[in-house]
Parts: sequence; structure tokens; C-alpha cells
Amino acid sequence: MKKSIGIDVKKPKKKCEDARCPFHGTLSVRGRIFVGVVKSAKAQKSAVVAWERQFYLKKYERYEKRLSKVQVHVPGCIEVNDKDTVKIAECRPLSKTKRFVVVENESN
Repeated sequence: MKKSIGIDVKKPKKKCEDARCPFHGTLSVRGRIFVGVVKSAKAQKSAVVAWERQFYLKKYERYEKRLSKVQVHVPGCIEVNDKDTVKIAECRPLSKTKRFVVVENESN
């Protein structure tokens, strides 16, 4: 059974038995939502997602580009590879560094 997670995203076609899946498990999502690029998807059920943001420098009255990187959980029903564009949502802490979960792969 696929449940609604409260975000307007496409539901995954595959089914998984992951308890930390927002669609098929018990994990709830809340808070911030970001769109970023997968930098590394080598670890099991984990990936590194990065996105650029602009930071204003008052002294020079200009913006500079900065990079934000976070560790994310990848459920079994979502396929993620390097350089894919993904949508991630905030959730409860899953480990020491993981506080986000992939909810949609926008590259597919």
C-alpha cells in the first residue's frame, strides 16, 4: 500500500520493504524540501546530495556561490545514480549524519 506523504511528488513504481521509506514504511517527512544533484551514491541506502546557493557579501555588495552538501537515505523503491537530480525532504534523524530522505528522482 502506497500512502500519501503530504508532498506533491510522483509515487515510485517499485515496492520495497524498507521501514525507513516514506511511501511503504513508517517514516514521516516534515520541514524543508530541497532539489539537488547526487554527488555520490556508492554507499548502501545512502547518497550525498549537493546544491548551490547564493550568499551575499556586504563588504563587496555582491553574491558568491556556496555549496550545501547533505547525507540522505535512499529507500529501496527509488533508483539513484551519480549526477541524478533528486528531491529530498527533511525527516527525523536516521543516523549521526542523515536527516533527509530521497522522495523523488527527477532525472527519470
